[in-house]
Amino acid sequence: MIRIGLTGGIAAGKSTASRRLASLGATVIDYDLLAREAVRPGSVGLGSIVEAFGEGVLGTDGELDRPALADLVFDDPSARATLDSIVHPEVHRLAAERDAEAGAAAENAVVVHDVPLLTESGRTGQYHLVVVVDAPEDVRLARLVEERGLSVEGAEARLRAQASDVERRSIADVVLDGSSTTNDLDRQVDRLWGRLMDEAREEQPSA
Repeated sequence: MIRIGLTGGIAAGKSTASRRLASLGATVIDYDLLAREAVRPGSVGLGSIVEAFGEGVLGTDGELDRPALADLVFDDPSARATLDSIVHPEVHRLAAERDAEAGAAAENAVVVHDVPLLTESGRTGQYHLVVVVDAPEDVRLARLVEERGLSVEGAEARLRAQASDVERRSIADVVLDGSSTTNDLDRQVDRLWGRLMDEAREEQPSA
């Protein structure tokens, strides 16, 4: 099994690369989706969040009120650390389960861990390869404003809240350029996939 850590700054093109890898045959473990699963109604994670932050973070439907929680933690490092200490262990547990399932299903599986905050987590040693999708900050800022409808101030705050481009590149084994078109990024992913398949074939014992 080949285990890949995939990350990138917000609006750099990580999701595009992730979708392309999935279309080529990789098993993608999306940590954003796992974070939602970790706090679903009835979960230990959601119960711990309510205990830490109060009933005000619950919607009328019993779901986590994400905007309300974001208001509490966005500019409060201590609150953010509390939230992370609740959610992150559960996300990593779920990811380990998915990883084991993929490895059991196919010995030669390519498993991509799509981790937005991989740089910040410091958990890079578990991957055979760390892939960073990179794009200049001005490109990402424009995408956040023009494509996602954020204000300039809101977009800048999102960018500041993440690791720097230099920090992300420092953990990378492979850097993909996400600054151009989707087709261009897809071609880069295709070349990476071809390289991975070649290496996998070379490592197979000869008959």
